[in-house]
Amino acid sequence: MIRAEGLRRTFTAGKETIEAVRDVSFEVAAGELLALLGPNGAGKSTTMRMLTTLLPPTAGSAHIAGFDVAREPGLVREVIGYVGQRNAAGENHRIRDELAIQGRCYGLRLREARRRADEVLELLGIGELAGRLPGTLSGGQRRRVDIALGLVHGPRVLFLDEPSAGLDPHSRAGLWEQLQRLRREQGLTILLTTHYLDEADQMAERIVIVDQGRVIANGTADVLKADLAGDRLYVTTSDTDGARAAAALARRMAGIVEVTTEDRTVGLRCADADAVLPAYLRLLHHASVTVTRAGLRRPSLDDVFINLTGRRLEQPGDPSGNSIEEPTHA
Repeated sequence: MIRAEGLRRTFTAGKETIEAVRDVSFEVAAGELLALLGPNGAGKSTTMRMLTTLLPPTAGSAHIAGFDVAREPGLVREVIGYVGQRNAAGENHRIRDELAIQGRCYGLRLREARRRADEVLELLGIGELAGRLPGTLSGGQRRRVDIALGLVHGPRVLFLDEPSAGLDPHSRAGLWEQLQRLRREQGLTILLTTHYLDEADQMAERIVIVDQGRVIANGTADVLKADLAGDRLYVTTSDTDGARAAAALARRMAGIVEVTTEDRTVGLRCADADAVLPAYLRLLHHASVTVTRAGLRRPSLDDVFINLTGRRLEQPGDPSGNSIEEPTHA
């Protein structure tokens, strides 16, 4: 349903040419939910805008449901819904009227547009908001309205650019419950960007990570965590001499890819902790190294980010992120 091949996008800031996207390629199967992740300025939103025909690629190509985004933008727009980072509803119309106007913009007759407006409101569990003005809604309610605007014309592919940013945990959970139900009932294909790694881990069948405008990882969350992060083992010994001996023994073991020491504690990174830990403890016992505590931590997507990029993924609004994303008005 989505195919990006060698996408590239440059723009000019003053006299400087900036490559917002350098080389992005991936595919999304029908009915799949793919999370597009990356640090601030990695090129996620620019990639999203190219795929939704809002920006022409500088190079490369993209197809949505078989339609070329550069040569057939009108056909692409008929089959996609796009929910951007900002609230989309105006302030002067009731929610039901706003949705009906959106449907009319997509060519629906007035009666059909009103029917679809009511249908989508019920699908998202916000039918009681039909007569309200957007300014009277909570943040979570407004985001559901944004998604309703993206769904009113019955798209086959839905693009969600940080749909839950700024929402409280309860609102986030409710939003995702509704989206997962929509996928089950309507077979939607969804491309998502998010800074909440738990969302990507729990919701997405597959994850693509971009950094500095390039794809640096592509796979399921479990595969990425196993291949790029690994399990973490921690063994505390009775003294620092024991820790040094334990570290030396660990470096000789197969399956251990990283060994660190801090005071009396040895940290290990390995692909399969369930196999390594018993063998390692037996080895320490035979070497007369006294172990006072041992622990295991499964890897997270944050570990994957740190290993791939050397930094954590910034949360929404994090001032540490230096974005080079292309301006919305470009």
